[in-house]
Amino acid sequence: MLKAIIVDDEKIARETLQGYLTKYCSELTVVAACDGVANAAAAIRHHQPDIVFLDVEMPYGNAFDLLEQFEVINFETIFVTAFSHYALKALNQSASYYILKPIEIDELVKAVAKIINQKKQKQTVNHTQLLADNLRIQPTGKRKIALPLMEGFEFVKVDEIVRCQANDNFTDVFLDDGRKLMICRTLKFYEETLSHQGFVRIHKSHLINTQFVVRYLKGKGGQVQMTDNTTLDVSPSKKQELLALF
Repeated sequence: MLKAIIVDDEKIARETLQGYLTKYCSELTVVAACDGVANAAAAIRHHQPDIVFLDVEMPYGNAFDLLEQFEVINFETIFVTAFSHYALKALNQSASYYILKPIEIDELVKAVAKIINQKKQKQTVNHTQLLADNLRIQPTGKRKIALPLMEGFEFVKVDEIVRCQANDNFTDVFLDDGRKLMICRTLKFYEETLSHQGFVRIHKSHLINTQFVVRYLKGKGGQVQMTDNTTLDVSPSKKQELLALF
């Protein structure tokens, strides 16, 4: 039986989630329900839970404030959040588990099942630890991103990604060591996740890391040459956005 802790400042939200878990997630037992960062940190240290259900936004400190209190994180987290663009970017980058408010039971059960399956297979990937490590790092290039492959995840530094290319519902990610990874996410997902980190969508098929651009060639939209010796078309509608970065 896995141990779980619920952290949410709203009493009715805590009680509702605990009811759902009791009814639909029989492999979990809720050992504590906390209303804020301070008592949540104490409960985590005392109970050593397997899973923490964590509300992202709370009045007196958010989810990230709580994670920063732990140098080593031995639990996985399922974040519970109303839509927050900043929060979802951070969570997506580390491939963390999250469900949106109001909670849908199917999504809750699915998120719990993923973590239980990960533990049964003795996978050592801890997405919460990656998220916490990224939050401590200020330069974006030193941050790592979890790339979901068919067989698991690979973690790479953001500044190792040269470019991303659409491949139907997948994305081909090209790294500065010459490797190509086929990732189980769309290009739009990475456009949103990597925006404001030096990446720009130059074409419906191409997202590039501007630090790897060698030169720009004029034209209706023009082209960019990259350090991996590729020449990529720039859509006319994306031309001004690209040139503004330089």
